[in-house]
Amino acid sequence: MRGWRSLSGDESGLAATEFAFIVVILAFSLLNVSDIAVFMFDKIQVNNATQMGVQAAMAACDTNHLPVSVKCPGMNNAVTIAVHSTSLGTAVAIQSGYPSDGYYCVNTAGALQYVSTVTAPPNNCSAAGNSGTAPAEYVQVQTTYPYAPIFPGLSVASAFPAAITATSWVRLS
Repeated sequence: MRGWRSLSGDESGLAATEFAFIVVILAFSLLNVSDIAVFMFDKIQVNNATQMGVQAAMAACDTNHLPVSVKCPGMNNAVTIAVHSTSLGTAVAIQSGYPSDGYYCVNTAGALQYVSTVTAPPNNCSAAGNSGTAPAEYVQVQTTYPYAPIFPGLSVASAFPAAITATSWVRLS
C-alpha cells in the first residue's frame, strides 16, 4: 500500500509517455500523407499518359487520314508508345477497345453525343437535335493503372480504388 502512494505522486517519465503518444499520432499521419501523395502522383501520371495518347493520335493521323481507325494504321502504335512514356511506363495499360473513334455531335444540353461509327458518317447532327451542324470525328483513349498503397491497412489510401483510370478525347475534324 505504501508503494502505490509513493508512485502516485511520481511524475518522472511523464514527458516520455506523452511523447510516445504524440509519436504514434505523427507516424500515423506521416503514413497517410505518404500514401495519399503517391496515389495523387500516380493519378496525375495516368491522366498525363492518357492525354499524351490522344495527342499522339492527333499527331500521327492528320485530317487527310480520316477516319483514323480505317486510314491511319500507325495510330494504335503511336498511342501505345505515348501512353507508356510516363514514369509509370508499361504499368499504364490501354483499356480493351481503345483507342476508339466515332462521330459525335453536341446535343441540345451542350454535351457530346455519339451519333455514328466511322464507317457510316452522318450528314448532319439531327440525331442529336442539332441539324444545323456537321458531326466531328473524335478519338477516345482510356487507360488504367493498378494502384496499391504503400502501407495497406494502416492508411486511408487502403480505401482508394485498386485501379486508377483516365479517359481523354481529341477532336480530329
